[in-house]
Amino acid sequence: MFSSILPGTATPNSGRSASPSHDMTSEQSRPAHPAPTTRRRRIVVAMTGATGALLGIKVLIALRRLNVETHLVLSKWAEATIKYETDYHPSNVRALADHVHNINDMAAPISSGSFRADGMIVVPCSMKTLAAIHSGFCDDLISRTADVMLKERRRLVLVARETPLSEIHLRNMLEVTRAGAVIFPPVPAFYIKAAGVDELIDQSVGRMLDLFDLDTGDFERWNGWEK
Repeated sequence: MFSSILPGTATPNSGRSASPSHDMTSEQSRPAHPAPTTRRRRIVVAMTGATGALLGIKVLIALRRLNVETHLVLSKWAEATIKYETDYHPSNVRALADHVHNINDMAAPISSGSFRADGMIVVPCSMKTLAAIHSGFCDDLISRTADVMLKERRRLVLVARETPLSEIHLRNMLEVTRAGAVIFPPVPAFYIKAAGVDELIDQSVGRMLDLFDLDTGDFERWNGWEK
């Protein structure tokens, strides 16, 4: 009787290993992805030479208390204004931040869109810096990082300090607003009936950080007319 399988014909299992390890799917053989880790929120704080240095200092203090990772950039004139307007030295202000970057270091991490940041606040923001951001003239780390925030569609708050405002200032503010930035003039809220300048500053700082969904708890919010 002839065999039912002709000579030279492959059997159904020929060329295959009987080992079950070769039957594992590619998904089973891949290493498991590590569980994502939760990072601290991260905000860039830039200070320019406009008046109002205490606003930037108070922002840094509030962010430290809220456990937000801060990346600070000081301009040369910001350092001069800090010494003139406050009892702080620039070294004391740098100590309030988690990371400090030189304004001329265009290779700093914050100069790249691949650096994960939750936003940036320029406080106070001079009209020179506003003009640089509007034109996209990235000649220092402040204007470059602000440009990154706009192109990556991240929150950019400019605490503009100037009065009165010229048509040039207003046009620059309009254009950066259209590009996605928020112009925040630190206008005092007289309705809080502040006992002094510090309370007015705390209210302004609190409203600035509201824009990043951060609550300082340092000021009284409007709840309607008090009876």
